Amino acid sequence: MIDAHIHFDQYNEEQQKMILKEMAQFNVTHLIAVSTHLASSKANLKIAQNDKRIQPAFGFHPEQELLGESEKAQLFEWIREHRDEMVAIGEVGLPYYLKQEKELLYQPYIDLLEKFIALAAEMDKPIILHAVYEDAHIVCDLLKKYNVTAAHFHWFKGDVQVVQRMTANGYFISVTPDVLYEKEIQQLVKHYPLEQMMVETDGPWPFKGTFSGKMTHPIMIRASIEKIAAIKQLAYEEVSTKLYENTQKFYRLKC
Repeated sequence: MIDAHIHFDQYNEEQQKMILKEMAQFNVTHLIAVSTHLASSKANLKIAQNDKRIQPAFGFHPEQELLGESEKAQLFEWIREHRDEMVAIGEVGLPYYLKQEKELLYQPYIDLLEKFIALAAEMDKPIILHAVYEDAHIVCDLLKKYNVTAAHFHWFKGDVQVVQRMTANGYFISVTPDVLYEKEIQQLVKHYPLEQMMVETDGPWPFKGTFSGKMTHPIMIRASIEKIAAIKQLAYEEVSTKLYENTQKFYRLKC
C-alpha cells in the first residue's frame, strides 16, 4: 500500500518514529508527504533524506493567508533548487473552506495556483491539488491552459459535470478513510474509474466512525481499500494491486 497524501511533518517526532517503524509490518511501502509552506517543505525534505520511503512534495496549502511577494519568490526559488528531491508540486489549490468562513479576494489565490501549475509544467512534475466543488472547474481550466495532465485531486468532492471532465482528462483522485461512512464519497468511488484512483489518509487529520479518537495512521487505508472493493464489487486483492500500481506509476516511484 502507498499513502498518496499525508502531512507527515505535522506528526510529532514520536508519532513519526512509530509510523516509520510500523510501515513494513502493515505493508506500506511509501508515503507521499505533502507540504503546506516553505518551512513544511524543508521539514519534509529533511525527513525524506533520512528515509527513502518518504517521498516529499513541495507547495503551499491554500487554506491560509496568502504569502507576500518576497515570501512567494523565496518559496518558488527553493522549490526549483530542490526539484530533483521531490516527486510533485503539492499541496496547492484554492481555499474553498476558508472562503466559507470569511470574505476573500479570490483572484490572488487563483493567480498563485496558476503559477504553481505553470511550475509543474516547467519541471514536468505531477501536481497535488486541494480543489473541491465549484473550485474544481477553475482548476481544470488552468490545467488545460498549461497542458498539465498529471493532476491528483486529493479528498475530492464535486458535481457530476466536473467528475466527467476530470475522468475524461485522465486526472486522478485519492480516497480517504471517510469512504467508510460518507455517502457522498461512496457515490464518487462508485462512478470514478478505478484506473484513476489512489488512497490516502490526509493524516494527521482525524476521522470518525470506527476511527473516532484514533491517531490517523497509514494502516487505515486498508479499510478504505476494502470499502472501495465492496463498492466496485471486485476482489480486495485486485483493487489493492491496482491502487498500488496507479500510485507507483503516477508518482514515478521505484518500488
